[in-house]
Amino acid sequence: MSKIRAVVSLGHQALGYTTTEQLDAVKVTAKALADLIEADYQLTITHSNGPQVSMIHKAMTELRRVYIDYTPAPMCVCNAMSQGYVGYDIQNSLRAELLSRGISKSVSTILTQVTVDPYDEAFYEPTKLIGRYMSKEDAEIEQKKGNFVIEEPGKGYRRIVAAPKPIDILEIDAIRALADAGQEVIACGGGGIPVIPQEHALKGASAVIEKDCIAGKLAVDLKADQLIILTSVKQVYKDYQKETEAPIRRMNTAEAKAYIADGQFEAGTMLPKIEAAISYLEAVPTGSVLITSLDFVADAVKGKAGTVITS
Repeated sequence: MSKIRAVVSLGHQALGYTTTEQLDAVKVTAKALADLIEADYQLTITHSNGPQVSMIHKAMTELRRVYIDYTPAPMCVCNAMSQGYVGYDIQNSLRAELLSRGISKSVSTILTQVTVDPYDEAFYEPTKLIGRYMSKEDAEIEQKKGNFVIEEPGKGYRRIVAAPKPIDILEIDAIRALADAGQEVIACGGGGIPVIPQEHALKGASAVIEKDCIAGKLAVDLKADQLIILTSVKQVYKDYQKETEAPIRRMNTAEAKAYIADGQFEAGTMLPKIEAAISYLEAVPTGSVLITSLDFVADAVKGKAGTVITS
């Protein structure tokens, strides 16, 4: 029997919000991932990095404030740092969990770059908050550098960056080779490192890529059998957090589009997950998408929980 090839997208719950929280969280996450591997899944894993990249950006900015000889780390470098250390924790925890079950498998993290369009409209309307709260004076300095800032009343100013659409995953051949070899792969962490091709070179972009968006593209490029999106809720709901709230256990892409048109999914939370599901299923109509939480994924793959979306 051939393995089920799945792309798994991990949300903030799977990683925690600090370095110590992450060490504890990935041990729990590793158990859920190992359950899937024992159920004959081959996994390509991607993950969020919002709190992690924000922490790194803040730390590097403060280092520059204290030690004038240090230069601030650009956003693309902060993205790369977050990919490295999050991947390190996941792969070590997953390897240890697998070995404890008598399973000897390679788990690898690939530092992944993703090309974006420098003329993407997102660069003109940035939406992603990162880093520390700043004074008005510090905010003005950032603006003089060409960076966008936004004021949060009563708290201060924060930097805000673009979230452009991904074009190409540059390391996809390496990811595919490891997946084809039956290995567990961690790639496109935090949406990937956004880069802009310039002749033979790659220039890092001051941006972040939606991790759900890149998960959908990764599933398309690998022609995965399934896209599994792990989030904070057991399943997708209609009229979420209203008196008329009702679970949606199954839907097809046409129904998903109708729900979107009806405004059922919030822009910053469930909407990008549903959009990723649709883009994947339109390219790989034989696939399926499962949306559930980390706690319920073992039941969800058996059809006992979660939301399944098909073409």
